Amino acid sequence: MAFTAICPTSAISEGGMGLYQLGKKSVLLLWPAGGELTAWRGRCPHADVPLTEATFDGKTVTCPHHQWGFDGASGKCVTHLVRNALHSYPLQVAGDEIQVDVGPLKPARTSA
Repeated sequence: MAFTAICPTSAISEGGMGLYQLGKKSVLLLWPAGGELTAWRGRCPHADVPLTEATFDGKTVTCPHHQWGFDGASGKCVTHLVRNALHSYPLQVAGDEIQVDVGPLKPARTSA
């Protein structure tokens, strides 16, 4: 596994979320209230749209495009009876860094 630093531990607190970019991949960090920090692909598995404007109430992250909700601890859809779930990434905390393994990194596109 190749863990890459994504942000300092001070960037997110319990009940919060943050969306970060690692190369071309976006990573959604969620820290459910009373739970553990989790890392997910930053795109809705239903509509494959970025979760840039998503909301998180400390338990459920909600995609703004169709209002689908996903459990912040398990990634499972909680608003529809479907198998769609957020794609998880391995996460570790090393010192004061949150690190995530998103697989091979490709550089982000640059504007022309």
